[in-house]
Amino acid sequence: MRSSEETLSIGALARRFGLEPHVLRHWESVGLLAPDRDTAGRRRYGAGDLERVAFVLCGKEAGLSLEAIRLMVTGDAERRRAMLRREAEDLRVRIAAAQAALEMLEGGANCPHEDLLQCPTFRRGLARQAVRIGEATSHSPVLR
Repeated sequence: MRSSEETLSIGALARRFGLEPHVLRHWESVGLLAPDRDTAGRRRYGAGDLERVAFVLCGKEAGLSLEAIRLMVTGDAERRRAMLRREAEDLRVRIAAAQAALEMLEGGANCPHEDLLQCPTFRRGLARQAVRIGEATSHSPVLR
C-alpha cells in the first residue's frame, strides 16, 4: 500500500460492506485478506482490500465456501478451473431448483381452488418438485 493511499479502519471497511468486523478478521485468519498495519498495529485497508472484500462477497453470493474462494485466488490454475467447473454445475442445479420452486409458488398463487392441495395443476407441479429434490419416490402414493 502506498503511503499516500487513503486507507480505512476495520470498522469503516466493515460498515461500507454491511459486515461485522469479526467477519473481516476471520477472512484474514483463513488467508482471504492481508491488510497492512499502521505504526500502532491496527489494520489498515486500501483499495486492493476493498476489491478483495467485494470478490469474497460475490463468491459467497454464488454459494462458494471460503475455501473455494481462497482457492480462486491462491490455488494453481488447473485446480481452480476444476473447482469452478464443479461449482458452476452446482449453481446450475440450484438455479433449476429455484426456478421450479418459483413456478410451483406462482401456480399456487394463481390457483382458483379453495384447497390448494386439491388443485390438479398444483399437485402435478408439487409432485415434479418433490421427485426432483428426492423427497418422493415413484412408490409414493401421496403425490400420485
